[in-house]
Amino acid sequence: MRSLRLALIALALLAAPVGALAETAAAPLAVTSSDRVLGRADAPVTVIEYASFVCSHCADWHTGVLPAFKARFIDTGQVRLVFRDLPTPPVQIGARAAGIGRCAAPERFFDVAGALMTGQAALMAGGPVADWFAGAIARSGRTPAQIDACLADPATIAGLRAEMAGATAAGVQGTPAFFVNGQAVTDTSLEGLSAAIRPLLPRP
Repeated sequence: MRSLRLALIALALLAAPVGALAETAAAPLAVTSSDRVLGRADAPVTVIEYASFVCSHCADWHTGVLPAFKARFIDTGQVRLVFRDLPTPPVQIGARAAGIGRCAAPERFFDVAGALMTGQAALMAGGPVADWFAGAIARSGRTPAQIDACLADPATIAGLRAEMAGATAAGVQGTPAFFVNGQAVTDTSLEGLSAAIRPLLPRP
């Protein structure tokens, strides 16, 4: 029953016409209090990432690039990273994973995201979906019952739909997609992002 309900939620999120979603998005690259942010609020550069927890390229970025990116730019106070959801097929799994992240305790979101991204390879190799979700929930700071209640909350659905609409309005074509101070960056390697970020940093 639970999996059926979550599948219906995921399909409802993705069922609205693209135009209808776009109409709900205002200033899609503006950072708001509902965003999940890693780094200092006053960092001079904002990097917005649209990603899916079932996107292999997204997992590759989070496991292969993020650690060095974080050490170079986030931990030094130069960049804040904003994570936004854009679930990709299989939609039932992708939307539920996004929902678990949104339902986590706010300070635990990036722990949940890390668990989902690092666990994705095992999932894609045929590992149980339930185990993948359970690993994320274990890091969420919430009980499974609290996560279920949150996933059924219309506000959770609305928040996910708003991020999807923002991606549409921003012209996102696939995941992961990155914007550096509002400008799309196609080279998402550490070197590519560094090249986009460094000219925007204050001169010493």
